[in-house]
Amino acid sequence: LGTVNVGAVAELEDIAGRLAELTGQRDDLERSINALRSTIARLNRLSRTRFKETFESVNAIFKKTFPKLFSGGTASLTLSDEENLLESGVEIFAQPPGKRVDNLSALSGGEQALTAVSLIFSLFLHKPSPFCVLDEVDAPLDDANIGRFANMVGEMAARSQFIIITHNKRTMECCDRLYGVTMNEPGVSKIVSVDIERAAASV
Repeated sequence: LGTVNVGAVAELEDIAGRLAELTGQRDDLERSINALRSTIARLNRLSRTRFKETFESVNAIFKKTFPKLFSGGTASLTLSDEENLLESGVEIFAQPPGKRVDNLSALSGGEQALTAVSLIFSLFLHKPSPFCVLDEVDAPLDDANIGRFANMVGEMAARSQFIIITHNKRTMECCDRLYGVTMNEPGVSKIVSVDIERAAASV
């Protein structure tokens, strides 16, 4: 029979205990993996639902906002892959007055800027926040477009506070208060503020 291992019983108990411990850890990992997969699937379903609802709402608002800023025309948003919402891109199709429907790359710089502003306003109108910061978004716009941009900001300002960084005088005219930074001495900045409403009332 050969040499008898008198410690085999104790060794078997140790190995059986280790096997039970590893089996328990494996089961815990499998349960965790299944729970994570279930959570990911639930979040993906929720994300798809919310994305679709938000996309449809923003698209509807965009179709109304674009004609306001362009004094006519049509625009819409489309998905590049409607079957895979979470991986799909969003394409913008715009038709300013007197032009054919095309994607954003075919428009002029000013038209692209105004279309982008229209989309930003549509997102903002979908879920307004207490304030909005616009940094020189009016820089590429001509006087006519700036007038419509200022009117749109005036309408939205009834619900939210807008902070606009601009060098355009027509945009400044639609503001309630102005803050300017000047440099009377080299290297020394000075802030100047003007309350438009109070100044107009005093005149």
